[in-house]
Amino acid sequence: MKCILFCQNNYSFGILEPIKNYLLAKNHDYIWYINEKILPDFPFKNENHTSLITNLENYKADAIFVPGNEVPHYLHGLKVQVFHGLAGEKKGHFRIRHYFDLYLTQGPYFTKKFIDFKNKYQDFDVIETGWPKLDVYGTDLHLYDDEKKQLLANFNAKKILLYAPTFSPKLTSAPFLVDELKALVKNPDYLVLLKFHPLMDKNWLDIYKNLADETPNIIFETEKNIIKFLLMADLMISDTSSVIYEFLLLNKPAITFKNISENIVWENSFDYAQLIPLVEKNLSEDTFAKNRKDIFEQYHPYNDGKSAERMVEAVKNYIAKNGVPKKRKISLFRRMKMHSLFGKPSKN
Repeated sequence: MKCILFCQNNYSFGILEPIKNYLLAKNHDYIWYINEKILPDFPFKNENHTSLITNLENYKADAIFVPGNEVPHYLHGLKVQVFHGLAGEKKGHFRIRHYFDLYLTQGPYFTKKFIDFKNKYQDFDVIETGWPKLDVYGTDLHLYDDEKKQLLANFNAKKILLYAPTFSPKLTSAPFLVDELKALVKNPDYLVLLKFHPLMDKNWLDIYKNLADETPNIIFETEKNIIKFLLMADLMISDTSSVIYEFLLLNKPAITFKNISENIVWENSFDYAQLIPLVEKNLSEDTFAKNRKDIFEQYHPYNDGKSAERMVEAVKNYIAKNGVPKKRKISLFRRMKMHSLFGKPSKN
């Protein structure tokens, strides 16, 4: 099977890496598509990759794995949506754009909604597989334990707190927590790691970089894959970011500010000034521990580390049964959008 790993944003690397590893183990052929703007961040430059859509046209893939929202409709191959997060409340998560032939869902909460859309539109299929980015939870849960122990020792701290806000201007807590985080780490037991979305406004990135430079127990992290910091942290601070769900699946406490989810089973506050007492409360009591069961069961009930395997095998079996679609029927608007993003198809 010939596959394209389609990356428009650098968060895609951590999502697609487990799929790449399984493709490699099973001797499938693959090529990475890397948008030119994120090429400097691409961690697998020794592997087959391209930033040219014409190369993908010539490649004639059987399947295209896409964590993002768009993929050129004219490329050959089964177009597979693998998703870039778990936040169903985010605008656009359940928007059907008609680029995809197959949706591989993370858990029952998502599967049910996409099956409803499948029944409505009848031009794609849905298979529940779990999400490959979280395979590490089943295979290497303690991968960074030694690094965490050393980091805490270096700063003479006892707990790692991860601040990972969303980039969305309407939803982000970044403008409101600069002083609160600075006050928080006056307690030397706390070490705060800052991990920002790649699309975060540069002005806020600069402000938080300065905060980290000026404050001993705050570190501005630049590593692209957040999984490392999710595994290391004892508590997360955020807002309406999908990584909240990724963290809760580790059965650890989280605090959000003004989260818009309809299914909040963690500490959510509308008062930024409450950060310090909320951190102290959730570290000492973890009163929401019993409520996290719903997240496990509905959002991602897979802890075997085999979601990437299920994805690849689902695609292989789907193609064996149905073949590779000849083309997608999409509206003129969608067609024009793809042309503006990726160019028109070549005439070869």
